[in-house]
Amino acid sequence: MAGWNDKIIEEFRANKGVVGGMFEGAALLLLTSSGHKTGRPHTTPLGYLAEDGRLLVFASNAGGPTDPVWYRNVRADPRVTVEVGEEKYPATALALHGAERDAAYARQGELVPAYAEYQRGTDRVIPVVALYPADYRADRAAAVGDHLREVHKTLRTTLADLARPDADGSDAYDLYVHCLTACGALGEHHAAEDGVFPRLEAIFPGLSKVVGVLRREHAEVAAMNEGLRALAERGASREEIAAESARISSALEAHFAYEEEQLVPLLNALRREELTDAEIG
Repeated sequence: MAGWNDKIIEEFRANKGVVGGMFEGAALLLLTSSGHKTGRPHTTPLGYLAEDGRLLVFASNAGGPTDPVWYRNVRADPRVTVEVGEEKYPATALALHGAERDAAYARQGELVPAYAEYQRGTDRVIPVVALYPADYRADRAAAVGDHLREVHKTLRTTLADLARPDADGSDAYDLYVHCLTACGALGEHHAAEDGVFPRLEAIFPGLSKVVGVLRREHAEVAAMNEGLRALAERGASREEIAAESARISSALEAHFAYEEEQLVPLLNALRREELTDAEIG
């Protein structure tokens, strides 16, 4: 297989992205990832689907039972290089999930029936990976994505404390202050993220769908946050506040998980200065 791929790669580069044989006329790119064990460059020819400012590639492995090596590589390090036609540029590889993945794979299966056959031939769900053009800098600062995880961890802890109806007997005023502090921290965090989103969309064309989901979820959480604030303002019981805090925590858990899955690899590839003054925190 390596020798076969090498011939395609050589032909692709010699002919500015044009190859013959079984791939003649096909949408083909070269993806160079870093080996998840060795760290060495690993180049693979892949069929792709262009949409919404990004390229989608499919970890079909010709319908084999295991994920291909390149997919394991990009899960370990999403920073890749893409070659399409005469273009060569750095990109971020991010796996799609759920309904978005299913819809993308179905579209590819309709355009290229072999992909539908690959999925029918294996028990694994064939991953779909979006390639977002990016501008990586070797001198990037401390990972912004890891900072986002830490902020989420703190917010989870704060809300979890409020969600305990049997917490050590804070008086009414302490409960009120704790509640408003949690509401304020959550609101400020989402406001900071909303400020960063336009910059992320500019750096990573095609991220608009993900950002749209996050913006809608921010609005939903803001409404719940105001409900919690209102309970505190009217002096609600600890049990009432605990119940509402638990409801918000449940909604936020799904939101945080999706946000971390989609954004952390992208944020970790950037320098903090590249997000301008709108820092996530």
